[in-house]
Amino acid sequence: MARYCFGVDVGGTTVKMGFFDDEGNLLEKWEIPTRTEDHGKHILPDVAESIRNKMKEREVSREDIAGVGIGAPGPIDAKGTVYVAVNLGWGTFSLKNELQSLLNLPVEAGNDANVAALGEMWKGGGQGYSNVVAVTLGTGVGGGIIVDGKILSGATGAGGEIGHIHVMDGEEERCNCGNFGCLEQYTSATGIVRLAKRRLAEDDKPSVLRESGKISAKTVFDAVKSGDELAMEVAERFGQILGRTLAGIAAVVNPEIFVIGGGVSKAGPVLLDYIQKYYTPNAFSGSRGALFSLATLGNDAGIYGAARMVLD
Repeated sequence: MARYCFGVDVGGTTVKMGFFDDEGNLLEKWEIPTRTEDHGKHILPDVAESIRNKMKEREVSREDIAGVGIGAPGPIDAKGTVYVAVNLGWGTFSLKNELQSLLNLPVEAGNDANVAALGEMWKGGGQGYSNVVAVTLGTGVGGGIIVDGKILSGATGAGGEIGHIHVMDGEEERCNCGNFGCLEQYTSATGIVRLAKRRLAEDDKPSVLRESGKISAKTVFDAVKSGDELAMEVAERFGQILGRTLAGIAAVVNPEIFVIGGGVSKAGPVLLDYIQKYYTPNAFSGSRGALFSLATLGNDAGIYGAARMVLD
């Protein structure tokens, strides 16, 4: 009977790795550098070597391991095929088969945001629910959709890319994806700064944001908490855009709960208040009762979700 598994989260700078028991308890975590040179050809051999070393150190055999789950940036379909991961230098290939052949262990693979969503459903802010939409508000906006406890990856692994839902006509600045008017452009950390700067340019209304010099998502929500009127207007606009968009997503996937994570979520419950204010009146009646919570696993969500894929 297999007693352990590994969860792997491949990032552009480091690969986070976790050693779990079959109950989902994280026994140990560590990181190795992500070597992206030579089209990322060293990444999976490095992962395999690190896992073999950990098995030796822990004195566990292949029979003791249920498998290895791995999440990576880029579209990855349900069969474990990655369709170009630009940040890693990868083209299109079977991530699942490649790592499986290196380790001679069962492997499951998925997109990093989807895998993190699975982690939050299992052991984080969405624990106890099996229909979850996870939203990561960081430098960009990531998403993961879990339906009946399973990742919704789509035909080419691009399911859950909620940051690139079109929400605004007439936008003149281009999104990182190449389109204009994406959700990410207004509700990411950089998007909130964009909203704040545009609001400040509209008139001379006094605000601590005007005097602070450097505006960030944190300074905006700190100002909101101190009662700054202009900052509250920015937060209203943020909540309006994200709340309405999540209402549209809910009409398709009918989640029990939205789990909000990423750096912006450090603002805390006030963030959820602004989102829910615009979600509830715009949601279809059958999805209006969806709950909202903050993510709790932080940077460990990916390794937890990866472990869940092989223990499921």
